[in-house]
Amino acid sequence: MSERSRIRAARHAAEKKGVSSAIQRTTRQSPYKMRLVIDQIRGKDVNEALGLLKFSKKHAAKQIEKVLNSAVANAEFKSRETSESVDVDMLYIKHAIVNEGPALRRFMPAAQGRATPIRKRTSHVEIILDAREEKVRAPRSTRPAESSTKQASSATKKASSTKGSKA
Repeated sequence: MSERSRIRAARHAAEKKGVSSAIQRTTRQSPYKMRLVIDQIRGKDVNEALGLLKFSKKHAAKQIEKVLNSAVANAEFKSRETSESVDVDMLYIKHAIVNEGPALRRFMPAAQGRATPIRKRTSHVEIILDAREEKVRAPRSTRPAESSTKQASSATKKASSTKGSKA
């Protein structure tokens, strides 16, 4: 089985578990420039990532924002299709990568009738979303805080009593 088939099979298995994804191929931006932006949003909540992308000065942010919006729409569609509820506020970016796409080869005139090659690079953007599990917080009790303050006060009393005996 080829590597591409294995990756596709893993993606389909992940989508069956409830993960949603979106891919944009041959984006006309170099992968290096795209990775600068995607590194900022990896692992963040969807709303926080959209805020970062909206106010970013980078051109790559617009392209990545489109892919992220598409992934959110895919998650909503999938939840409607399976009659499950999904809270968009609970989605986070589980996996976000930028791979190199095919380079467009162009030529520029150079001195003495020569031609120099130019590679116009493209990228593939892939974003996978997943829902965060809500953490159930235990109610805080005041007992541990009281005992730690008592220990701290007894330690300061011991320190002050040893200073007085040395002098």
